[in-house]
Amino acid sequence: NNIIAEGCYFNLRYPFWHVNELEILDSEMTSLCRAALWYSHQITISNSNMRGIKALRECSDVKLLGCEIDSPEFGWFGHDFHMDNCSAQSEYFMLRSENLDFHEVKLSAKYAFQYIKNSIFENCEFDTKDAFWHAQNVTVKKCVVKGEYLGWHSENLTLENCIIIGTQPLCYCKNLKLVNCEM
Repeated sequence: NNIIAEGCYFNLRYPFWHVNELEILDSEMTSLCRAALWYSHQITISNSNMRGIKALRECSDVKLLGCEIDSPEFGWFGHDFHMDNCSAQSEYFMLRSENLDFHEVKLSAKYAFQYIKNSIFENCEFDTKDAFWHAQNVTVKKCVVKGEYLGWHSENLTLENCIIIGTQPLCYCKNLKLVNCEM
């Protein structure tokens, strides 16, 4: 509990499991830093690089500020994530997570935001193959969203003032709202 890691270099597996009240500042987790944060709560990570597979899993009350992320399977089964001014590269990003609040996030991912719930995204750029599959109660504002199969099987997906790019977007949606979007 109550850990502060500042200016640190992590090159090992499983450094922060079952931690409460964790703050990581100006640090780096290498590609060998596998499964870095699991089952942890009240986390703030600022101005740090996060590399390595499965970087966060089953974590809650997470704030990521000014971070660079390169992590396949990032953020699975998370709750109450706030991400601001970050860039991320992933394969499966934020799978089955809830209550996401993202601002100015630049993402490149194959499969992003599958099965997420109750989330909002604003001023972001998403370059994906599939995004928002089976998503529920999601609002996307002032974003550029590129996804070959964007939003399939979603429910209550709202896109406002967005640029939407994709070959087969928005199939099988329920209660889809497009407000002042460009496709």
